[in-house]
Amino acid sequence: MMMKKLIDKLEQNSILSMDEYTELISNISPEIAEYLFEKARQARHKYYGHDVYIRGLIEFTNYCKNDCIYCGIRRSNKNAERYRLSKDDILQCCQSGYDLGFRTFVLQGGEDPYFTDERMISIISSIKQQFPDCALTLSIGEKEHESYQAFFDAGADRYLLRHETANDEHYRRLHPEEMSPLHRKKCLYDLKAIGYQVGCGFMVGSPYQTAENLAEDLLFIKELQPHMVGIGPFIAQHDTPFADRKNGTMNLTLFMLGLLRLTVPYALLPSTTALGTIHPLGREKGILAGANVVMPNLSPVSVRKKYLLYDNKICTGDEAAECRYCMQSRMESIGYHVVIDRGDCRTV
Repeated sequence: MMMKKLIDKLEQNSILSMDEYTELISNISPEIAEYLFEKARQARHKYYGHDVYIRGLIEFTNYCKNDCIYCGIRRSNKNAERYRLSKDDILQCCQSGYDLGFRTFVLQGGEDPYFTDERMISIISSIKQQFPDCALTLSIGEKEHESYQAFFDAGADRYLLRHETANDEHYRRLHPEEMSPLHRKKCLYDLKAIGYQVGCGFMVGSPYQTAENLAEDLLFIKELQPHMVGIGPFIAQHDTPFADRKNGTMNLTLFMLGLLRLTVPYALLPSTTALGTIHPLGREKGILAGANVVMPNLSPVSVRKKYLLYDNKICTGDEAAECRYCMQSRMESIGYHVVIDRGDCRTV
């Protein structure tokens, strides 16, 4: 009964204390989870109805200067088969996606020094010129304020930068010494100040993570007030130091999605590929837990298996059209519908 009262309180106030979030996260049961998901769906329907927004994901480089311990494209992974897409390749992906009804493109890649500000500005401006009715999201890591401003001025609309964990000590156990949790958070506040629609997010079940860490993530997100929050289960990658670590679970990931929907009810919440990787119906279950975005892949099939942040990633062999219509039928099977729309955040 106490857990349901905490969920009711969260629904009413959109925030709980650190101890209250921790209590909920530490006491998940099927009954409490379903109670939360029902409340989360109500909040999601209030803002977005039964619409599901699709984002066309273009993974354009798997080079990365960073050495994050959990990541399959970390610079120390000598087994990674590296690639970069040309601007023409990227534009071709956008055209294919546009023809399939995508109105948001997400350029995602490692922190690749080859893609200088000048090169990125050229790519951004070309996409916006050719597809002026589309939103463009960047997910290319930590930059300085001047770079973010230049990308925004060139036409970028949104920026995804998962904070990974809001706890400084936990952050340092997942990242090399040269990476700073303070700088990562500063980047998110810089992006908001510039005017981007901003997305953050974290891994669920990452090594050393505690219920208190997850509560801290929710409090940080409430403070940041992002437009988007992307979460997914930690999945080990065989060429990293965390290769033998236990994966995050679907149940905890879904529960965190429900808590996020009540904490930031207006937010765009993806049901991620990682969720679909750990369970055949993971993405559908994510939508039913409060999510409202899916991100099919528009990258050329020839490179998809090379962008392996984690093991056993699904859909690496499917053509863009297959991904698009598969996703549509999956959403319709649970009473939701994919819409052709930029899918902007309704309000913050």
